[in-house]
Amino acid sequence: MTDSSSNMMNNPALNNPAMKEAARLWEAWLDTQVKAAKTGALLADLADEAVQIATLPKKEVFAIDKVRLYEYEPLADPLEDVPPIVICYGLFGRQTMIDLQEDRSLVRNLLEAGHRVYVVDWGNPTRVDRHLKIDDYVQSYLGGCLRFANQQNDDKPCVVFGICEGGTFSACLAALEPQLFAGLALAITPIDFEGDPENFWLGEGQLNLWLGHLTEADVDMLIETFGGLPGTFYGSMFTALTPMATMTKYNVGLARLAGNEAATLNFLRMEKWIADRPDHPGAAAKQWIYNLYGQNQLVRGEFVIDGRIVDLKKIKCPVLNIYAQQDHIVPVSCTTPLGDFIPGRRYQELSFPGGHVGVFVSSKAQGVVAGGLSEWLKAKTSAPAQAAAKRASQRTPKPARKTSKKAAQ
Repeated sequence: MTDSSSNMMNNPALNNPAMKEAARLWEAWLDTQVKAAKTGALLADLADEAVQIATLPKKEVFAIDKVRLYEYEPLADPLEDVPPIVICYGLFGRQTMIDLQEDRSLVRNLLEAGHRVYVVDWGNPTRVDRHLKIDDYVQSYLGGCLRFANQQNDDKPCVVFGICEGGTFSACLAALEPQLFAGLALAITPIDFEGDPENFWLGEGQLNLWLGHLTEADVDMLIETFGGLPGTFYGSMFTALTPMATMTKYNVGLARLAGNEAATLNFLRMEKWIADRPDHPGAAAKQWIYNLYGQNQLVRGEFVIDGRIVDLKKIKCPVLNIYAQQDHIVPVSCTTPLGDFIPGRRYQELSFPGGHVGVFVSSKAQGVVAGGLSEWLKAKTSAPAQAAAKRASQRTPKPARKTSKKAAQ
């Protein structure tokens, strides 16, 4: 405590409750200014090179249009009986989230466990790509990448790990082309785009309400104006979901770091990822907003890709569905309905006690999510596990599948 504040607290004339509270607030303000000064001094000395993300070495192995498939260099002896994993992020952000920094990297954890890992990079769509549909991203792009990875795996199917929108793409492809998949893992993935609004907690599901109430004319006007969804546009939409956190993170949030270099670098790497939002192609954006959020066609069995209805019951591989308990962007009730379509023997859920982004970048997630995914891969998709599952399915009658009201419609 400073001399001036100490004198204030010891002054008999200031012993009434109001003055004590004023002295407390003054002391807290001074403490915040000291912490802010420490962080400011650190920021002034940090070079741009210190804020790098996605640094794990990888090589381009396949390309189609603007889409690239990369394979990461191994960090441990490979798991011979476990198929490679192809990671598919969404179009609303960069796949760099899965390798944010050395101690918060899903990919590093998988590589160190001996898994062979690929990642899909959608590139930078522009107005020229405004006519690309989800059909193209599912069948041509993700399907093309997966077929290549399968070919490299001695023509045996790989596992796909789909994240957020990329998880929806992956689930659609698994339903349409089940023979391509040894397993399907999803994280924070919308399946039922309505969810359970009557039981949303405060702040949950706001995105569902906003997008679900846009008319087709509203969506058409938005897409025609921009030729797609600019990254800056939907980036602002996401930050508006948490207004207080958005308004205070560059002042109060930074000040609380008090010059801690590791915490400050973690903050800056997150901001670097958040600021790098590619544009979303127009036709695909319309399907995402109107057909999925507006009409909830996927869970109702009405969503069509390349002339075929996406029937989630046709997913034949083991499925791991990871969700975040405090996810305000993809509520739990939007992701867990996938279990209504998959027999219990093949379907498993992993619950993470955090938020949408925390699934990948929090320190706890490195063990819970990455470790859980690795163990599931070894238990459910290895050659011995698949052979045992096949034998069991031949001996044991399949349990009746639970069916939600929406799935039955």
